[in-house]
Amino acid sequence: MTAAPPATGRRALPGGTGRARRARKPLGLRAAPYLFLLPNMLIFGVFVIWPAINGVNISRFDSSNGRTFTYEGLGNYERILTDPEFWEVVRNTVFYAAAYVILSAVIGVALAVLVDQQGRGRTFFRAVFFVPVLLSPVVVGLVWDWMLERQGGLVNTFLGLFGIGQVPWLVDSTLALVAVIGVGVWMQIGFYMLILLAGLQGIDPSLYEAARMDGANGWTQFGRITLPLLQPSVLVVGILATIHGFQAFDFIFTLTGGGPVGATTLMVQYIYENGFVSPIRYGVAAAGSVLLFCAIFALTLVNWAIGRRREAA
Repeated sequence: MTAAPPATGRRALPGGTGRARRARKPLGLRAAPYLFLLPNMLIFGVFVIWPAINGVNISRFDSSNGRTFTYEGLGNYERILTDPEFWEVVRNTVFYAAAYVILSAVIGVALAVLVDQQGRGRTFFRAVFFVPVLLSPVVVGLVWDWMLERQGGLVNTFLGLFGIGQVPWLVDSTLALVAVIGVGVWMQIGFYMLILLAGLQGIDPSLYEAARMDGANGWTQFGRITLPLLQPSVLVVGILATIHGFQAFDFIFTLTGGGPVGATTLMVQYIYENGFVSPIRYGVAAAGSVLLFCAIFALTLVNWAIGRRREAA
């Protein structure tokens, strides 16, 4: 009777290793997922990636007609960084984006909590708050321009019922920026609310039951359970709101046109006016786009890093 040979290594699994099984798949099956992605990636590359790369190249040149270009090197960046109007636009953009992100996160969490407690009415309120997201930004700007008119506007008519006089929403520089921030938050808050509502519904209800058994009231449950577990969703909202805040343009352009006296002119409008309004400076507009991309990318990384650190803690 012969002895069994000693084991020399890991026991082979039926069907071989994962790499071997993948190697035995026909080439068509392995390539199928990439073929499905190919049309979308081609469109994305042609209309997004390539224009972005070409924009970096154009920022090193200057042109007033889009046909003849003269090499400027870093001259366009120097013109922007030494332009007092640019720094005024940066101040407006940072103030708008900061207020927009904070209000979107705070109001979004409040609305998500309220809608989550509605029971049968949850679907109705979710749809109502999401309707402004579906509207064209140009239409939103035109409608709010009518509503915020100093004389006869719907907002001032409503305030008049409480004895408040005619507020110059779009005439006063400070009020115009406040109005623009309010309209921007109103337009996108339904989208952020849905993200936060999905995060709320992913929290285990047994945690709240255990907290109630320990005598925790509603505010304690919100501070100790809801907010900590909602941080990943708040991080997503913060990143998206930062991008939207720095890219705001369309509804502001139809609402105020950047006025009064440039009080609501943000970075994208500054780029638009350099690229499409006389005197046209394509290189300056491209350089502004590159600077805006760098700012958004850096802030997105900061938000992501802060979120990861909090999750690790």
